[in-house]
Amino acid sequence: MTDGKEKLTEKEEETMLLIWEHGPCAVKDLLQYYDEPRPHINTVSTFVRSLEAKGYVGHKPARFGGYHYYALKPKSDYGKSAARRLIDRYFGNSFAMMSQLVKDEAIDAEELRQLLDMVEKRKHD
Repeated sequence: MTDGKEKLTEKEEETMLLIWEHGPCAVKDLLQYYDEPRPHINTVSTFVRSLEAKGYVGHKPARFGGYHYYALKPKSDYGKSAARRLIDRYFGNSFAMMSQLVKDEAIDAEELRQLLDMVEKRKHD
């Protein structure tokens, strides 16, 4: 088992997001939350076992056999590292990302001011 910092594949991430959203559940129950066409139950089981090996999920025995799988780390922790990977991969640094968001009008002046306030507050903490 690793410490949950290993990168996830797209399908592992999709599975992890479902576990965060729906809470502890068995693989057969998790299956219902996938969009159509749903993967085969064995495929979902493989994703879950991989997530467990990477340190993202744990399991506990279910009441009537089998296991319930649950998140070992909060979604926010993964979101932070995923955001950092995105910035590094596509923008090289956060300034390039912010300038692109401004150019694309994906962020307005008020949102930018709020971000600046957060940065300033963090400097003083």
